[in-house]
Amino acid sequence: MDKYDRIFQLHRALAGRRTPVSAEDLLARLECSRATLYRIIAFLRDRLGAPIEHDADRLGFIYAPTADGRPYELPGLWFSAAELQALVAFRQLLENLDGGLLADHLRPAAQRIEQLLRHGRLRLDEAPRRIRLLGGVGRVPGVAFNAVAAAVLQRQRLRFAYRGRTRDTSTQRDVSPQRLAHYRDNWYLDAFDHDRKALRTFAVDRIGSPEPTGEATRDLPDRELDEHYASAFGIFAGKANKEALLRFSAERARWVADERWHPQQTGQYLTDGRYELRVPYRDPRELVMEILRHGAEVEVVGPDSLREQVASTLAAALGRYREAGA
Repeated sequence: MDKYDRIFQLHRALAGRRTPVSAEDLLARLECSRATLYRIIAFLRDRLGAPIEHDADRLGFIYAPTADGRPYELPGLWFSAAELQALVAFRQLLENLDGGLLADHLRPAAQRIEQLLRHGRLRLDEAPRRIRLLGGVGRVPGVAFNAVAAAVLQRQRLRFAYRGRTRDTSTQRDVSPQRLAHYRDNWYLDAFDHDRKALRTFAVDRIGSPEPTGEATRDLPDRELDEHYASAFGIFAGKANKEALLRFSAERARWVADERWHPQQTGQYLTDGRYELRVPYRDPRELVMEILRHGAEVEVVGPDSLREQVASTLAAALGRYREAGA
């Protein structure tokens, strides 16, 4: 009997009972240790919402009456959204390996996932066919990915040519790799740039001819990396020093109010149904793209610099369409 069978058996033992069931009786039914029993009880109560109570007077466990008076039933799906996403994504990744260095080592994991998907209690056999994991517009990381990833994991200082998209000029970089980031289906390298003496982020697909320098890397504390990269908006890092105030139409508010733009964002509904969102940022480029995605349904209230940048971008776009129609 596995964990999921024991959860089902515990539910059957408690459902419909008017008197508590002793721990000894449950131990015999579930064929497990006392520690396992209490873990199963905690999972059923905390994860599946079962109203389990311990009756100290009668030394047993019982389902408490629900607010609506209906008997408690097990939910149809026991997995959280994150767990279900991880399960399906991992299965798809294993299917796409098609041999290779890790195939033999990961085969037991693949078999275990198949067992979970086919488990009679979980009813997940339809998951691979019925759940879609859609990616965004990703860029091919290029031939540099293996060398960059190796430098990050093996703590190697790296030298490479970098051609950024903003200036479209190639520069030589000498960096101490800190982390790899997978953001919106694209790969980025977070690294300490020794020439600029500061943390920088590099798109891996724009890195050319990466080579280890043989010198020791400069490792920065996790706390410093988290503060630098998690504070600002999107992939453009650096400690946030500005806050955008955005005002969305009442119609668009129904979507935006449920979106997470930034971990430290704040939002509120206005009396007329519109929605105000405050977002910390440093570099406005990615934030401007997110704002433009909402078109006429959003207004930048402040700061003035961001408002002017969005307005000028919209004016330039409108001018291009007018020229085309002339």
